[in-house]
Amino acid sequence: MKVRKEKLIKSLLSLGEEIYGQIDSQVFPSVELPSRSTSNIKYDEKLRQYVLGEKCIKRTSRNVRHIRPFTQLVWMGYMANQLINQGKTSTLRDMYYMAQAYDVNFKDQAESDDIITDLESLIEFSREDFHLFPEERSAIYGNLNIEYTVPKYEGKRLNLTVHPDGVMIGPALTSAEFVSTDAEIVICVEKGAMFTRFLEEDVHKKFKALLIHTAGQAPRGTRHMIHRLHEEMNLPVYVFCDADPWGMHIAQVIISGSANAAHLKDLTSPDAKWCGVWASDITRYKLPSEKITELDLKRLRELERDPRYREELWQREIKVFNDIKRKAEQEAFSRYGLTKIVDEYLPHRLDEMKSY
Repeated sequence: MKVRKEKLIKSLLSLGEEIYGQIDSQVFPSVELPSRSTSNIKYDEKLRQYVLGEKCIKRTSRNVRHIRPFTQLVWMGYMANQLINQGKTSTLRDMYYMAQAYDVNFKDQAESDDIITDLESLIEFSREDFHLFPEERSAIYGNLNIEYTVPKYEGKRLNLTVHPDGVMIGPALTSAEFVSTDAEIVICVEKGAMFTRFLEEDVHKKFKALLIHTAGQAPRGTRHMIHRLHEEMNLPVYVFCDADPWGMHIAQVIISGSANAAHLKDLTSPDAKWCGVWASDITRYKLPSEKITELDLKRLRELERDPRYREELWQREIKVFNDIKRKAEQEAFSRYGLTKIVDEYLPHRLDEMKSY
């Protein structure tokens, strides 16, 4: 973490020195950054994620239309440096309002967020690295000892079974050092009700697992946490979501990332496995289900063409969705009582995944 921080500071200082150097040479300052247009986003078969291609765009103060976004980008770099050096954190919303104090105005938060993404692609570090986070909403639970690295808590250790509802995955946790664990796997679940059920049924003990509640689409900090647990602790990752096209996508973003984050490399876990709930589980377990909508069918057609869904399992389940035209939620297993999903479905599926 310390080495990464040093590299980030060096990257920001290098950006500042480049701009100052241009001004000192009496030329209009400019920056060149990777294009994030859809035509420049490619799926890398080797990395198993989307990446940016070689196309770049130039943002120069010589062009009157570029002055506003150029100034916003420079200010954002300045604030990133301030957050790091002062050991402070901020949120995307907070940054949008903070700009007004510096007379650097954004028309809305979407514009502010877009400039933050520009800075990420320019310096090749994520916003989380320079202490800028969305609102936290996901959680983790299990026998993992961590050591904080944030100011005022440096060196303090915590076991992640300390809170019965799980520990919020926020800035302090995503930057902490992993000390030790007896866990053998990571289980990610989309829904809060299922996460709570797993806690109540001691899934973390029965399956020697770290449990992560993604709260729908996993926030980037959570995806980074999952990535670190796999890479640093060598833990296999299993993802459980609703049996619908959107649940499939939630799992796939954890596995291979998204086009929106194609400029980042530490948010994916390519070896993670989508474990359900599958379309075929709806008929296998006779789960309560709903009819698929036209919007769902449209999404399925998009997934069918997406290179990330080429593998046999994904294509098979997409076909089943199209055939049965039904979808189901994780909670549908409650039809059979409170513990069936833990006593029967979960051990069977984890054992089944050994062949995938």
